[in-house]
Amino acid sequence: MNRIKVFLASSIELKEDRKEFEIFINRKNNSWSNKGMYLELMIWEDFLDSLSQTRLQDEYNKAIKVCDIFVMLFHSKVGKYTQEEFEIALSEFSKKGKPIIFTYFKDIPTTENSNENDAISLRVFQERLKQLGHFPPTYKNNEGLREHFNKQLDKLSENGFIELQTQASNKKGIKVTIANSKNVNTGNISAGGNISFGDNTTNNI
Repeated sequence: MNRIKVFLASSIELKEDRKEFEIFINRKNNSWSNKGMYLELMIWEDFLDSLSQTRLQDEYNKAIKVCDIFVMLFHSKVGKYTQEEFEIALSEFSKKGKPIIFTYFKDIPTTENSNENDAISLRVFQERLKQLGHFPPTYKNNEGLREHFNKQLDKLSENGFIELQTQASNKKGIKVTIANSKNVNTGNISAGGNISFGDNTTNNI
């Protein structure tokens, strides 16, 4: 069974979106279970909130360094830790070609509780993405997010980054495992010369 590690980053305001994303990953695993692939979702909710020699955020950052796909959701703000996680993912991609980075902006009206500091953090991050030549897809509901990310996973399967297996039988009835092509092309979107994102097309989804 092959494993692809998926790290999900977002602020606490998107807690429900995170839950729905986890459900989607579980369903995708069910559909891929007979193809030798398992998506291991890495979320901060699963980390032990216990005393350690380092801050807990350092443990999250270590997980980012070994993940294959980094997904970031943001809405009315981008907290300093979420920003830190993005920069680590970006640095890792620049050094070794992964994780593939996906960012999604939830484009719905903000609540009355949002403040100026939140708005500033959002504008700063959006400008950062613009400098990288990346324009994140937008989503209005979890259905749109699931549909878009599901298509991206299928694309990663098609280009060989995610290797699904199928079972074929030869004339002697011996099962033969066939994997997708290993000629991986993760550069379908590029920014800053050597930085690739999973999608830089702005869509309302």
